[in-house]
Amino acid sequence: MITRSQSQPMTYRDLRRLPDDLLRHELINGEHFVSPAPELKHQRIVLNLARILSNFVRAHRLGQVLIAPVDVLFSEHDVVEPDVLYVSGEKADRLRRRFVAGAPDLVIEVLSPSNRVVDRTKKYRLYEAQGVPEYWIVDPATDTLEVYRAAAPGGALAPTAALSPAAGDVLETPLLPGLRIPLSEVFE
Repeated sequence: MITRSQSQPMTYRDLRRLPDDLLRHELINGEHFVSPAPELKHQRIVLNLARILSNFVRAHRLGQVLIAPVDVLFSEHDVVEPDVLYVSGEKADRLRRRFVAGAPDLVIEVLSPSNRVVDRTKKYRLYEAQGVPEYWIVDPATDTLEVYRAAAPGGALAPTAALSPAAGDVLETPLLPGLRIPLSEVFE
């Protein structure tokens, strides 16, 4: 295993040299984060969101929906694996053989006990700094989905909606006009 002193941040090259241990390895500002395999409820939510989004995106030929593990390479020191991401056809040039180069149009993170703080703070700030237009945080513990959206390209992410199946909420996004996601389908 590659280890680095705190004065020498890890790079994407270092990350690629790690053994395949079926864990999620990410870098934020060169700091290495490792997450264990998620719980089954987490995976059901990821699958539901990916299926709903992928069906809509494919039917309308709007781009691609991908699920982890896939690297999003922002820089040599910033590499993350969102649970679900959407890259529009206009940004198709960002799709490389091994990774997505730059900001996807939509990033979705489903919280786990091991990643709650990182997803809400470090990844939030990274996605905002890198110009991700929309970020969804899904909390399986509370059956809620929070939407953060930039008002302008490259702008700050701001809370836009907090949705739940208990309230009968339906998610819509300007990124995908016409898409309506009943929250009950996300958490079923």
